Amino acid sequence: MNELKTPNPSNPANRDPITKTPGAHPVGVGVGAAVGGVAAGAATAAATGAAVGTAAGPVGTIVGAAVGAVVGGLAGKAVAEHYDPTVEDRYWRDNYAKQPYYSKDYTYDDYAPAYRLGGEARGKYKGRSFSDAESSLASDWNQAKGSSRMSWDHAKSATRAAWDRVSD
Repeated sequence: MNELKTPNPSNPANRDPITKTPGAHPVGVGVGAAVGGVAAGAATAAATGAAVGTAAGPVGTIVGAAVGAVVGGLAGKAVAEHYDPTVEDRYWRDNYAKQPYYSKDYTYDDYAPAYRLGGEARGKYKGRSFSDAESSLASDWNQAKGSSRMSWDHAKSATRAAWDRVSD
């Protein structure tokens, strides 16, 4: 569970900038809206275009994108409720060197992508155990590691720690 609950000291309740509702996650909602808008929008636009005909194609595209953005935004918010990258980065930056798997051969910059992968993967592989998702995570590591010098064998423990820290 996240121990740090105030990612933005100037907005301690993390209020939505429009509705002023506490617990807003604009980054997660935005990412979900963008992804959902493209995926669901394309699918809805295709279905609408096929059902209504070519004359409604642009309208179907607009409606599909709007519906997809809303659905994707809600999905993004659900993920963000459990994983706040700002809070997690701060936690791991302060605590990575205290972990049993820590090696002085690596800096925080080497560990950071593993923590990010583990935290984000908890939502991506929702309902699966770390063991069940491990082969997928190993493949994901090749994309996620960026400039980290760690192999998956070294990154796995940090990824697991971040996975375990984020609640389902």
